[in-house]
Amino acid sequence: MPSFMKDEMKKKDEEKLAEMQREIDAAVSPEKGGAAEMPSGEAPLEENGSGEEVPVDEKAVLQEQVEKLTSDLHESESSLKRLRADFENFRRRTAKEKEELAGVITQEILRDMLPLLDNFERAMASDDKESENFRKGVEMIFTQFQEVLKKNGLEPIETAGVKFDPNFHQAVMRVQNPEMEDESIASELQKGYIVKGRVIRPSMVQVVSNS
Repeated sequence: MPSFMKDEMKKKDEEKLAEMQREIDAAVSPEKGGAAEMPSGEAPLEENGSGEEVPVDEKAVLQEQVEKLTSDLHESESSLKRLRADFENFRRRTAKEKEELAGVITQEILRDMLPLLDNFERAMASDDKESENFRKGVEMIFTQFQEVLKKNGLEPIETAGVKFDPNFHQAVMRVQNPEMEDESIASELQKGYIVKGRVIRPSMVQVVSNS
């Protein structure tokens, strides 16, 4: 084959390859998110409701997006301010209700103790404080007082025949007693109390330690 024919065929092949490359580039560009190249000075086009292509005002589109984002931000800020205000109102209302409830509970307890106060006043007004009747009267008041405290949730902490428990007992002294197990309570020095499962004062106790 003459050399000039080979050169001509090579030229055609290169042109065909170049055309194929352009087609590949055109097909790949949209997949990469890039817009097709537009002639200088021309705006991109979009279809309107009638299927016709019209120029797109990119600046207007961006401005619309900025306005929407700004509006969403202001709405979020307003919602956050409302939530903060609602929470603050709830906190103040809860604190006030708790204070009022504590006041009501205190009033109820004091009202239950008024009969005790009356009985103490009558006993102390008696001229015969050495008689058996006076002693029985004081015992009756003491029993009544215990009932009032129990009614309001006060319970003594058990110490007889139990092991030392730091959650309920306070060890103020350790003693030796071979007849008792280590860490058992030897004696109670001051009674402890709980109210509805919560310790308000631990029992002061002596604890056995033979080691």
